[in-house]
Amino acid sequence: MKVRQVQSKSDLRVFINFPYQHYKHDPFWVPPLRSEQYSQFDPKHNPFLEHCKYALFLLEKDGQAIGRIAAFIDNLAVEFWKEPVGLFGYYECIQDHSAAHLLLETAREWLQINRMSTMRGPRSFVSQEWGLVLEGFELPPVVMAPYNPPYYNEQMVAFGLQKVKDLLCYYIAGSEGYKIPDRILTLTDKVALHNQIRTRQINMKRLNEEVRTLMDLSNRSIINNWGYSPVTEAEVQAMAQDLKSVIQPKGVIFAEDAKGSPIGFAIAIPDINTLLRGLNGHLFPFGWLKLLTGIRRLHRYRMFALGVVPEYHGRAVDSLLYRALYESLYTPDIWMEINYVLEDNHPMNNALIKLNAKPLRRYRIYQMNI
Repeated sequence: MKVRQVQSKSDLRVFINFPYQHYKHDPFWVPPLRSEQYSQFDPKHNPFLEHCKYALFLLEKDGQAIGRIAAFIDNLAVEFWKEPVGLFGYYECIQDHSAAHLLLETAREWLQINRMSTMRGPRSFVSQEWGLVLEGFELPPVVMAPYNPPYYNEQMVAFGLQKVKDLLCYYIAGSEGYKIPDRILTLTDKVALHNQIRTRQINMKRLNEEVRTLMDLSNRSIINNWGYSPVTEAEVQAMAQDLKSVIQPKGVIFAEDAKGSPIGFAIAIPDINTLLRGLNGHLFPFGWLKLLTGIRRLHRYRMFALGVVPEYHGRAVDSLLYRALYESLYTPDIWMEINYVLEDNHPMNNALIKLNAKPLRRYRIYQMNI
């Protein structure tokens, strides 16, 4: 077995295509669109790379890829955290501890050479893709959520990486009789009336302006969350363009105060993974038609983000946003994964339990001193 750095377009092709072979017989893995995967490593399409130094590595045996990993430094995050924390991601490996050790050691050495003192991950070059699945392997992943076999966690621990944070996921299902508890309906009615808060859907005719508002709200509302780092406007605009053909106006809700100033937001993305199954990452010849005709009929969602500015924390505005989003998306067969919630974000976890959301998955982020 040997590790080598990705140096050419053909190497990158092997790096990107490896999971399609690795998970070929896994009934739960959903092949992402290959075009979207390529765009993650293209600075012209992914502004994250503008403030990121990275290296990609392949693990090979007898000329065949058996694993891959990325080691990278998000310079904006390092500056914001005021800590030399390096990251790793895009980890895939056969079930072999020596193979895993080679990959992880390569990433560790690269980060160490680049003056990082901590190695943390896994994470991708895309926002909201953190961690390894630790619990909840019974269902396929939702859109833009990680997936891995259980043994990856064993490989992390065997290498010496330790848990630094768990991320929790919940779900609601109309088919299981879900409804918002009456006491929450009464509470949110009072919250809206007392604080003179109204909610509205995103205005797609003013998308660029609305996206800037989302960026501002996001940066203000979750700035103190563990692992947060500022997102640039270029990154937000790129994500907006990527999601423009997917996102539904009814899935993006703003909360505004009496003066019409935005104070919070909630975003739910249609779970297009339901439509991607069976396409093997290709839109052509007929995959584009499946997506085009299927998205508006989807009743499955990933609740991607929810934030409230600090001045309104503790006033149940998060519950008000959740209610508005649920009512906007409601169908008798609605299914929504709420993904992610920090394990120690007790107010949000308690709120979700009171809203009768059920635990579904747990993701783990690992870390070690290097």
